[in-house]
Amino acid sequence: MSRAPIALTCGEPAGVGLEIAEKAWFALKDELPFFLIADPAHLPGSVPHKLLQSPLETVQIMADALPVLPHPFAAPRTPGTAQPENADGVIDVIAHAVDLAMSGEASAVCTLPIHKKALKDGADFPYPGHTEYLADLAGVDNVVMMLASEILRVVPTTIHIPLADVPTALTPGLLEETIRITAIGLETQFGINSPRIAVAGLNPHAGEGSAMGHEDATVIAPVLNKLRAEGFDIAGPLPADTMFHTAARARYDVAVCAYHDQALIPIKTLDFDGGVNVTLGLPFVRTSPDHGTAFDIAGTGKANPSSTIAALRMAARMVQSA
Repeated sequence: MSRAPIALTCGEPAGVGLEIAEKAWFALKDELPFFLIADPAHLPGSVPHKLLQSPLETVQIMADALPVLPHPFAAPRTPGTAQPENADGVIDVIAHAVDLAMSGEASAVCTLPIHKKALKDGADFPYPGHTEYLADLAGVDNVVMMLASEILRVVPTTIHIPLADVPTALTPGLLEETIRITAIGLETQFGINSPRIAVAGLNPHAGEGSAMGHEDATVIAPVLNKLRAEGFDIAGPLPADTMFHTAARARYDVAVCAYHDQALIPIKTLDFDGGVNVTLGLPFVRTSPDHGTAFDIAGTGKANPSSTIAALRMAARMVQSA
């Protein structure tokens, strides 16, 4: 039985998302079906498009034109300038995509970049970002952010907080929950049975016997010991500076890290254009390119679609594994 198409949300219209959507269609039109939810008037027009009445029409249209499920916005697109007046449209498009995924009309959701300040200024958007909004829409309390590529998968346990706040935020409960959701996601959405999980220490040398900080011994290690006793395949806490060379990466399926940069610097260094943002713990597959709105090049045609192409391909593979 054929799968439903992937829903691609437009994100902030003033950014590079719509330009990338058109380039992604050109690259993938003979490979996998997806449709864009956007205001047709915002499209740059570098490729042909055709309006949908239903996502079911995507497969028939895909080879000849970018399928677009129309969603009207309040204002025209102004590339390079954030548009708070379009905030409600951006938010509603995300909600529409989730509705389609929950109903089975879309097999997955791939989200193009939003501009958080524009959403806050224009609609008093109360969420830190996409991930938290998607979780609320799906009725899920806890989700995990994974950055994934063909080379490496990483999960930051704490995300967008100051580094000074990490030791307090990195609780045993949060770490355990993050590892459990990660393991389930790898099994159910990536098809990896008994995933191998490497966990980075918080401090240099994973604390070096508490000589460089106590959190590795008192917070991280007990959680890992508990999960090992349950049968989890876990290594750690490991010194983060020796976890990401080629031989080390071959020993695990995912690296769970203590904080944002500890996780994201390695993957962005190893595969900047191929990294994909994946949300684990949702009742549907969600991916996103690992970059922002790039206002500085919006409207110039210079935007690189590689991460969005990778995100759509990864979503399709995850759907097949589910």
